[in-house]
Amino acid sequence: MTQKTDTRPRRRRDPADAGTKPPATFTAFGLAAEAEAIEPGLHVVATPIGNLKDVSFRALATLAAADAVLAEDTRVTRTLLMHYGITTPLVAYHEHSNAAVRERMVARMLAGEALALVSDAGTPLVSDPGFKLVQAAIEAGVLITPIPGPSAVMTAIVAAGLPTDRFFFEGFLPAKSGARRNRLETLGQIPCTLVLFESPHRLPEMLVDAAETLGGARPAAVARELTKLYETIRRGSLAELAATFAEEGPPKGEVVVIIGTHDVAPDAAATDAGIDAALAAALARHSIKDAATLVAEETGQPRRAVYARALALARRDDA
Repeated sequence: MTQKTDTRPRRRRDPADAGTKPPATFTAFGLAAEAEAIEPGLHVVATPIGNLKDVSFRALATLAAADAVLAEDTRVTRTLLMHYGITTPLVAYHEHSNAAVRERMVARMLAGEALALVSDAGTPLVSDPGFKLVQAAIEAGVLITPIPGPSAVMTAIVAAGLPTDRFFFEGFLPAKSGARRNRLETLGQIPCTLVLFESPHRLPEMLVDAAETLGGARPAAVARELTKLYETIRRGSLAELAATFAEEGPPKGEVVVIIGTHDVAPDAAATDAGIDAALAAALARHSIKDAATLVAEETGQPRRAVYARALALARRDDA
């Protein structure tokens, strides 16, 4: 693979290059500000995840100075632009945009235009289709300029109260329970905090799957409507959160789920002998599947590993 290193100095366009185009402006704190010209290329701009006040001055200046704003949903982005008095033209760019659309955008940038790429909320390319355009721009030698800012991932993880030294961002889990459990089994082997996005209507069943797969004692947090008026952060074990949302039903709004590592000090229940003893007692009253689920919740051990031990114990008793 050929390496592509961007080492060009970043220079603002000469205002004379803009011809008769008037200076770009935006409004903040009731005052109009003039945006300086920006370099031709693709400017990847982070936008608020809910609270419009979270946008940066650099982001506003970039959106105002760009020749066009490429938006996942132009209706959503128009609200932001109107709030800050920005009149830059909007162009739709979303998951259904094909290679021909990307070619047209790249051609515009190669011709000297500055395009700003935004998502509906937060930092572009995080669970949105922008990466294909960035790849195409890089291949064409177009300058990429990141404009950092709000991120639902970082906002949720700093408020969850769980370890932040190492974390793994998964995004959305599969919609169907079987595939979701399989993926959770894999994620359970990663020794760090997990960050997930989830649809509100799937949250209750996802938490049940997570509790049964990763262990009900594992600490977690559910962050809803971050930075908005009804921001809510619920903290507890996976089992507790699963029970809460099973009773309350699906919440409203955008949801981020943070799952910590299971770092309870080993005791008798966490040893092989302790697990076997718990399984033997559970198998006397329940099926293999139910016994494994109960013991996994009690010990915080991965359900798949406990189920394998339950099968081994059942075979040994039958021998």
